Amino acid sequence: MQNQYETDTISAIATPIGNGGVSIIRISGGEAFNIINKIFSLQNLTAGRIYHGDINDNGEIIDDVIVLPFKAPNSYTGEDVIEIQCHGGVQITNKILDLTYKTGARPAQKGEYTKRAFLNGKMDLSQAEAVLDIIQAPTEKFALNSAKNLFGKLSIEVKNIRSTIVELLSKITAGIDFPEDVKEPEYSYIEDTIKIIIGKIERILSFAKSSNIFRQGIKIVLAGRPNVGKSSLFNALLNLERAIVTDIAGTTRDCLHETLDIDGIPATIIDTAGIRESDNINKVEAIGIDFSKKYVREADIVLFLYDLTDGYTLEDDEIFKSIEDKPFIKIASKADIADKTDDTAICISAKTGLNIDKLKEKIKSLVVSQNLNEIEFITNKRQQNCLENTENSLKNALIGAQNRELQDLISIDIKSALMYISELSGVVVTDEILNNIFDNFCIGK
Repeated sequence: MQNQYETDTISAIATPIGNGGVSIIRISGGEAFNIINKIFSLQNLTAGRIYHGDINDNGEIIDDVIVLPFKAPNSYTGEDVIEIQCHGGVQITNKILDLTYKTGARPAQKGEYTKRAFLNGKMDLSQAEAVLDIIQAPTEKFALNSAKNLFGKLSIEVKNIRSTIVELLSKITAGIDFPEDVKEPEYSYIEDTIKIIIGKIERILSFAKSSNIFRQGIKIVLAGRPNVGKSSLFNALLNLERAIVTDIAGTTRDCLHETLDIDGIPATIIDTAGIRESDNINKVEAIGIDFSKKYVREADIVLFLYDLTDGYTLEDDEIFKSIEDKPFIKIASKADIADKTDDTAICISAKTGLNIDKLKEKIKSLVVSQNLNEIEFITNKRQQNCLENTENSLKNALIGAQNRELQDLISIDIKSALMYISELSGVVVTDEILNNIFDNFCIGK
């Protein structure tokens, strides 16, 4: 049941703060129409129409605006909603927002619009989380996959799983509570039904690794001796002159970070100082080398470079031995000017672009084995935990059925599974979970 605070009329800026062509102020709640009547030049607005007029404060015109009214339940939140489109200046936008506060609204909290949409049955919890995923999507591909959840891809599958669990539990419970009228279901039926449900859950979870990669990205670290072409490759992968490149060993002293979209996979690529052991290393370069070793230890993938024109040296081999226990790609640089090749490495030229695309494909192949273009379900850690807990409870119930335990005992694990799958969609959810989810939203959404 919603409390009074959750039914207050709220207002916030729905567009990014700053100068721009248009800003949008969104008002939601039972007083939305009364508020707009107090500050807008036109009265008695009808939902589904677009109005052009001015916002005024006690007769003083503030701005020329467009107003879009929505009547409950046909709005994003399921409440009465007014959206004001004003000019995008910070001062004007804040002035209009302050007027909505003075005339009956309170400031919206983070994610409160989407939270109200969930509480009012406009979407389930997985769809609400999809809104956040779309807003925060690091790549276009992740945004497009997240849109599947917004339109109910995950919701429909979870709803079907839950319905099957409810049906199974109902039959077991009926047999237990009314033994004279209803026969307990056959153990073979219980086993077969649970196996089908587990199969559906495992199918969703099979995309969890890809989901996490799309969501969190990967950390790629370039490592090697000084002056082997790490910074040149860094610039080539980014397609910009980000790192300073010279023929002086030790040019890179600090570690440079940039984000990279590798065919829809978000990646943080890190250019590190060249690793070497020498008595002539100054304090600044030594600190850079220590950072390099730290980033190599934390990397998801290491791009190990050596200079093909120099050949593979003992110093190269020492560095290589320190990274070969994790995913790596061996790269021979400066292939455009070398008189040799190396079948154990990808021979590249950052200068000409030779095999850079091949390197990107190799990086993708290390990231995930399945085809990311065909990912069916995007899930987050919370959803994955709910599914895993559901599956574990069902597996316990399956063992009970296979051992022909009392169905009263088997039903305990099935009830547990029902609770976990209900938590995923929000049928059963605590305030703590809701606050955790919506606190990650921006104000205005």
